[in-house]
Amino acid sequence: MGDLATGIRHFVDGQRWVVRHGRWFGFGLLPALITLVGYLAALVVLAFWADDATAWATPFADDWGSPWQGLFRGLLTVVVFGGGLVLAVISFTAVTLLVGQPFYESLAERVDDTEGGAPDSPDVPLWRELLRSAWDSLRVLVRVTVWTVALFAAGFIPVVGQTVVPVIGFCVSGFFLALELSGVAFQRREVPLRERLRMLRGRMMLSLGFGVPLVLCFLVPVVAVFLMPGAVAGATLLVRDLLPPQADDRPAEAGPEAAPGSAPRPLDLRKP
Repeated sequence: MGDLATGIRHFVDGQRWVVRHGRWFGFGLLPALITLVGYLAALVVLAFWADDATAWATPFADDWGSPWQGLFRGLLTVVVFGGGLVLAVISFTAVTLLVGQPFYESLAERVDDTEGGAPDSPDVPLWRELLRSAWDSLRVLVRVTVWTVALFAAGFIPVVGQTVVPVIGFCVSGFFLALELSGVAFQRREVPLRERLRMLRGRMMLSLGFGVPLVLCFLVPVVAVFLMPGAVAGATLLVRDLLPPQADDRPAEAGPEAAPGSAPRPLDLRKP
């Protein structure tokens, strides 16, 4: 249970970090706000055009009598809008991280600098970082979709579907949220997705302790926007726990204990 408490502490410490560094909170808030506005606009368009799209997709129902045509197309419209809403929820974090890659890269770097033992940023063009981040996010999204479909089907199992499955669902969501958010700090250390999965699975309670509280908070509308900067900061602390810096590295703000003009020794943090 120690790892579970540590994961929760990283979640809390990440939020505390951005509160102490208010400028970085505002800096990290911008990508989430941009993504939120884009998603809201898309959902409004979907709400207005869902009826027309449903009618266009079901020409075979044109000759159906009342009330069956209205009931069928009304139900299909609800399903279409609900599907769009679910897609928005499960993809919000990934899209926000992709939109805010330069912002969150700088935020994670600052957290590393203040905590000490920061790795050098990889000498990779921004377009290549964005492409790699998009590819990793797509791979994670595929995994999330598979789990979502499986858990949705399991939800119809009597008793188990109403008790055990929701708990598993929160745990799965928390794990993948931790995986997505830690991607920025992992990418700075050039750790591939397969290795990230292995490390987070190896310390599952740590991952759940960090991710599940965030999932619960994200259930409240718009809260995800304001927690994103702290979530990225906390995920950076989580990665530092999984890939600890060397003992003789000191924070950039260590003050008199650090030798004047000295710099931390380059680290190879790609190996667990």
